[in-house]
This record gives sequence, structure tokens and C-alpha cells, in this order.
Amino acid sequence: MTVLPIFKSATLAAVLLASTAVLASAKDVTISVWSGGSGPNDNYRVDAIEIAADLLEREAAIRGEELNITVEKTPYSGWEEFKQALTLAAEAKKAPNIVATGHEDIGPWAQAGLIVPVEDYMDLDSWPISDIFPNLMEIASFNGTVYGIPQDAESRPFFFWKPHMKAIGYSDADIDALPAKVEKGEYTLKNVLEDAKKMQDKGLVQPGYGFYPRTSNGPDYWQFYTSFGGVMEEDGKLVFDKMAMQRAYQYFADLVAAGVTKKNHIGMPGDQWWKEVATGKAGIWHGGTWHYARLVNQEGLKDFFDNVQFTLIPAGEGGKANTLTHPLTYLLMAGHDQETTQIAADLVKLASEPRINALHAIKSAHLGISETETKVELYSTDRWASEATERLLPHANAMPNNAEFGKYWTIMWKNLEASWTGAKTVDAAVNDAETEVKATLGDSIVIR
Repeated sequence: MTVLPIFKSATLAAVLLASTAVLASAKDVTISVWSGGSGPNDNYRVDAIEIAADLLEREAAIRGEELNITVEKTPYSGWEEFKQALTLAAEAKKAPNIVATGHEDIGPWAQAGLIVPVEDYMDLDSWPISDIFPNLMEIASFNGTVYGIPQDAESRPFFFWKPHMKAIGYSDADIDALPAKVEKGEYTLKNVLEDAKKMQDKGLVQPGYGFYPRTSNGPDYWQFYTSFGGVMEEDGKLVFDKMAMQRAYQYFADLVAAGVTKKNHIGMPGDQWWKEVATGKAGIWHGGTWHYARLVNQEGLKDFFDNVQFTLIPAGEGGKANTLTHPLTYLLMAGHDQETTQIAADLVKLASEPRINALHAIKSAHLGISETETKVELYSTDRWASEATERLLPHANAMPNNAEFGKYWTIMWKNLEASWTGAKTVDAAVNDAETEVKATLGDSIVIR
């Protein structure tokens, strides 16, 4: 007997009941899955769907049905390329069945009708979905509706090059105690600037390499706003905290003024940045948990734990230590027949099982999506996964799934970059940002 999931729509359930009967004969189905931001360590974002297809076929065979699923996999390394290709595909009514993308796409894509709610195609109270961390399921929702299933989790820490920290006076015990000091607010962003300057003054790193930020726009920069007390959303409305934004902009201007970060740092080649942080040419930097995989696998930093300490993003004035999690989510694209979408949903559900998801988490150095996954031996015996989960994830916040947030983000980043490079004073950048968010977002944003 085939057990159907619980559906909101009786009509949809009837359609799927009919389609299930069709599966009694041979059925050939092609499911396409695309993923964004996927390098050589992230292949399981698409491969997990292929593993799930094999399982679904075997389950069908046991029920006396013949189901043949062809999975077409398209991973994209760049986000811009991925978004452009997806937009064109949707316009041509050739969108893939499944996409793995950042949770911030859920709001605008749901409003545009590009995706359908996963809750219409699966029972959220059944395993393994019921085991996924509740905060991740909340991040995968929009306006009270669950649109996606978390594909991974991650956090974005600060990294410190241990040999340089020792050279400016830190003992091994001091370095071991650093994560706890950051968490308690006893080591702050002000200390980061001071230590970066000490490293340069001692000639341990070149000027501009004391603190080495991300080289392009990204979710990471909202962590600094949060560190200085900023809030992104409250009670369903976006929030522009002028004082927190002022402090965040000022911090990067101060880094440049102190000579520990380059004025023209944004836009530098990514491969150069990776080589420099992996070889101690930079003193302190920020990134994501997945950086561990690239540093060890592609950049050759095999003795990572001997050379690198990692912590939460330290607090700034008015805020607290934090980290940002930016889960990718599996979404079901609109424009496909109900039967095919149901099969796609079944594949997503299977791909979310702990042992399958752990393959992605450990190979790519992401974090698990469920409590059970953290107990899978592959995961529990991995030092990076265990320490990063315990140290970072309890303190993680996320960007809001607000359809207007992309506009806010564009304005925030444009003016941060302008104050960083000196194209605007910090005061002018903050005032311009305030004026623009008011004009662009109106009542959708609260100004504090």
C-alpha cells in the first residue's frame, strides 16, 4: 500500500492519488536539480538527489512498481551566473524541478510565483523532516508557509593565525581561551583592530594584511551591523538602526585609516585571497565554516588546527558577539505537473535523511540540519564539524525572509563600500543610506 503525505488541498491529493495509480506500470521521470554557490566540495547538493532517486526507485520496486528516475544535475559555482540562468529558464518555462539556493530567495520568489510550498507535498511531522532544527525550518518559511527544506547550515566565524598571535604576546593558553573571551564580550572588534596593527608593526604581515575581510559583498557584512547592536527585522518590518549602521561603517573606515585593511581590498581576485589566508600572509580574517574544507583540501593547509583559531564575530560597541547562518534550502520550482513535483518533493525528503546530508556536511565543512545528523559517526567523529557546531551555531542569527530585504541589502552595501573606499565620509554614507531606504521602502522599514 502506498502511503500518501498529508495535503492542504483535497484536489491536489486526488490528483496525486491518480498519479500514484499510474506508477503501477513503468514510469520514466526526469528530475532536474540546480545548485548555486557550489564548488568542488559541494557536489552532494545535487548528488544527494541522485542518491535519493536510487532509493525511491528501490522502494517502488518493492511495492511492485517500476519507477525510472533520471536526475539531471547542474551545479553553479557563481551566484550571479546561477541567478541569471534560473531567471532565463523560468521565463522560458524551463525551470528545473529542484533548486538549492540561499533562504533569502524564498520571499521574493514566493511572491513572484516561481516556487511552490513544500508543505503542500510532504508531511512536515514525519521523519526526517520532523527532526530538522526548528530554527532552520523557520528560516525556510515565508509568511507562515514552509516553502523550502534546509539543505545545510553554516556559520561565519573570525579566524586568527596562531603563530602571529603568539608573536604579539599571546600564549597557547590565551589562544585556547579566546573563543570564550569573544563569547563573553571580553575580546571585541576594537581588540581585533589593535592586534592586527601589532602584527603589522612587528612585520609579521604586510600593511593592509592585518585584518583581511571578504573580498566581495555577502551576508557576512550584516554580522558587523549586528555586532554593533543592529537589528535587521522586527515584527515583520525591516529595521534601519542608524547608530548601529554608523558604527559598522566607521569600523571599516577605521581599519583603513589604521592601515590594517586596504582601501581597495574589495574586488581583489578570490584565488589570491585564499592563498594568502592559507599561508599566514594575513593575520585575522572572517569567513564561513565551509572555508575549512577549501583551506585543507584545495589550499593545502593540512595542519589547520595548529595554525588557526576560530571564534564568533566579536562584539562592537552596543552589541554582542554573534555569527550569521545562511542555510541553503531545497525549493520546488513552479510550472511542473503535480506528479513530477511530488516525486521531486519525495527526493528532497529522502535527501534530507541524516546519513545522506552528513556526506555534504563533512565533505564541504558545512553544519548538519538535524540533531540526529550530529550523532552520525561520520559527523560526530569529525573535529571541525563538532567544534564548529558547538561553538558557533547556538549564537547564529539569519537574514530575514523579507521580500524587500534585497533592496535594503543593496543600499546598505553600496554605502558601506563608499565609506570604506573614502568615496563618502561615514556620516554622508549613513545619511544617504537612510534617505534611500526611506524613499525605496517607505512603510516597509522602521528607522531608529
